[in-house]
Amino acid sequence: MLINHPSLAERNTNMHFRTLWITRTAVLIALLVVLQAATIPLGNNFITGSVVNLMLIISVMTCGLATGATVAVISPAMPTLLGFGPTWPLIPFIAAGNIVLVLLWHFVGNRQMKYPYAAYIAALIAAAVAKFLVLYFGVVRIAIPFILGLPEQSVLSYLFSFPQLITASIGGVCAIILLPTLKKAINRDKPANIS
Repeated sequence: MLINHPSLAERNTNMHFRTLWITRTAVLIALLVVLQAATIPLGNNFITGSVVNLMLIISVMTCGLATGATVAVISPAMPTLLGFGPTWPLIPFIAAGNIVLVLLWHFVGNRQMKYPYAAYIAALIAAAVAKFLVLYFGVVRIAIPFILGLPEQSVLSYLFSFPQLITASIGGVCAIILLPTLKKAINRDKPANIS
């Protein structure tokens, strides 16, 4: 019986890509947590939310869907572990909103369209609206009244309504500005042949 084993070069290449994925994902998560810790004391949720959305978009558009989804899921939990994030019952809803944003940027933002930036603008609009809807219905309509037992007209309800649309949009606009330069830098630094 003939068994096909991967060559040493194939195993080294696979290990290199796994190591690179883990490293990039860990760096993006760490950077996101540091930026959250730096912006939360400013007391402006528009700044913190915009930075978070920017980092989610950069993660998925420069490192791929797996990295973007990982950062999207871990990003609401890490600050809570460190004592400055959302309450635990809200984390699944926030992660769901983040995943929707990442998925739409990945599938819409990477499309080839006739006009430059058209895919990015379409992704920005679709992702901002979708994340807003997921958070509004998940947090404001379900989590706050039924899980947390708070009135729907609380400050928390406000934070998870229209400000989410604004911060996802601001993060998207910043990403549109930064992505061409970041992608060019990442592609420039890729080795031609990994062995």
